[in-house]
Amino acid sequence: MTITRWILGTAGCGLVMVILWDAFETILVPRRIGRRIRLTRYFYLVTWRGWRAVALMIRKPSRREALLGFFGPLSLILLLAFWAAILIVAFALLQLAASAEAGLRWERIASLLYLSGETFFTLGFGDVTPANGLGRLLAVIEAGLGFGFLGTVVGYLPTMYSAFAQREIEISLLDARAGSPPTAAEFLSRISALGEQTLGDDLMRGWERWSAQLLETHISYPQLAYYRSQHSNQSWLGALTFILDSSAIALARLEPPRGRQARLTFAMARHALVDITQIFVPRFMSGAADRLTAGELGRLRARLADAPLALPASVEFEERLTELRRMYEPYAQALAAHLLFDLPPWIPSRAHRDNWRGGPWDRMLAPRNEPAHASDEHF
Repeated sequence: MTITRWILGTAGCGLVMVILWDAFETILVPRRIGRRIRLTRYFYLVTWRGWRAVALMIRKPSRREALLGFFGPLSLILLLAFWAAILIVAFALLQLAASAEAGLRWERIASLLYLSGETFFTLGFGDVTPANGLGRLLAVIEAGLGFGFLGTVVGYLPTMYSAFAQREIEISLLDARAGSPPTAAEFLSRISALGEQTLGDDLMRGWERWSAQLLETHISYPQLAYYRSQHSNQSWLGALTFILDSSAIALARLEPPRGRQARLTFAMARHALVDITQIFVPRFMSGAADRLTAGELGRLRARLADAPLALPASVEFEERLTELRRMYEPYAQALAAHLLFDLPPWIPSRAHRDNWRGGPWDRMLAPRNEPAHASDEHF
């Protein structure tokens, strides 16, 4: 029986150490963990694959996006519950190993699981107590661990949601500037209407800072990548891809060494995209469709013919743009396929109304015999 108690004690200690280290890396370590064998990683691999498979069976895009939007918050709750459950089982095993009673009766195991659960959540009913001094020491350790664990979680959630809110600000700003979803063609064609003639340094610098914040928050809290934006036609990956598209056009139009801020923005945005992709898609995925075919490039050039940033009709421009696109598009397409995001096109296939223009009362408020969206022309 002594061997059995040693096995139970070793298993309990091992589970406690695994969970504490996994929670430490997930919550407190503000950097990407290169080690592939991690409990949290396997948890998200299993749960996301199942959730993704169910979402792919839903044909209606709005319903599918609504289901995907639940995964981020729900997975975080399930992860915390999973950690707590494993710790409760681990301390029950330790109590069983420390108990002087012989045998592994189900009644005894159930009683110790109950004792471990009420100790971890510091309920303190007292109807079941440890049998000896070692058991009481384990109960004190578990109570302190449970209190610290719950306190860490309480501080963790506001930090995550603050990072989420900061991420969504720039995405919302792109609505009126670049359309819904944001596209390089729409943005560059609206520049003159917004009172600008070029991609100004202030605008590019703001995108550079947003990309840096995205890199920092999504490396520290990879779960944020599963959180969807407020509108189904917007996403953090779509915004990042749009920034890279626009920066690539600005760089391809300029001969070096001009366009210093555009280069800095492109570099920061690509850095964020590559590092975040490595968390979720470790292997290269080939066979992705070309986002900017020769026909699409012709449409883009025609669309921007009268815009301040018209595309040059030169082979050098096309070669520079192709080289820049090769640096980030494979990463964006692989990550979009994994997370079920729709990447924005370079140029919309049809006209889309911006999200800010839509409202549930528009039809009732529109003047008689005038379409509800007639005011779009005056913006």
